Amino acid sequence: MILAAGESSRMGTDKALLPWPPQVAGQPPSKDTFLSAAIRSLLSTDFVAVVAGQNEAALAPVAYANGASIVVNPDPSRGQFSSLQVGLHEVLNRGRDAAMITLVDRPPVSAATVQLLRDAFESAPQNIWAVVPEFSGKHGHPFLAGRELMEVFLHAPATASARELEHEYQAHVQYVAVSDPFVALNINTPDDYARLLTQPS
Repeated sequence: MILAAGESSRMGTDKALLPWPPQVAGQPPSKDTFLSAAIRSLLSTDFVAVVAGQNEAALAPVAYANGASIVVNPDPSRGQFSSLQVGLHEVLNRGRDAAMITLVDRPPVSAATVQLLRDAFESAPQNIWAVVPEFSGKHGHPFLAGRELMEVFLHAPATASARELEHEYQAHVQYVAVSDPFVALNINTPDDYARLLTQPS
């Protein structure tokens, strides 16, 4: 599941549609976007749902062309957590009891990172409700949530925070060290995006 309903107000353009990797001077622009790359990074999962908001019309062609489906948050002004709840309802409606969750405003992690998280989740003890990647002491995305944590998220108010709830139920969260810096990288402004040119893609 990819949360992509935000207005990208600080970026000035929809972050989901930013070229990935960023264009290097003198080279042709990438045909990929943050959204298409994020979808492909999760294609090893059963299905990929993109939670859109007022940007549904712009995101739908990218989602469908890359094998994902679109779910619409009818009121994304309620915040990112409300989009998480919309997406989790879709996961449950499809009969699944776990979800890999990421944000569209970051470069896609490697296939090896996704597989590492899946392996950790599948081999975790029963009291573990989620597996969260950690890079240089920072927790990030994508993370895997099992049915228990999904229920916690769904029963919380739309004004809640996934991070606060993760900390509240920390005894049920397993943190997995990864070598992928993208798990902890947020891209919110044009300067953040420009700095990606110095990062390995």
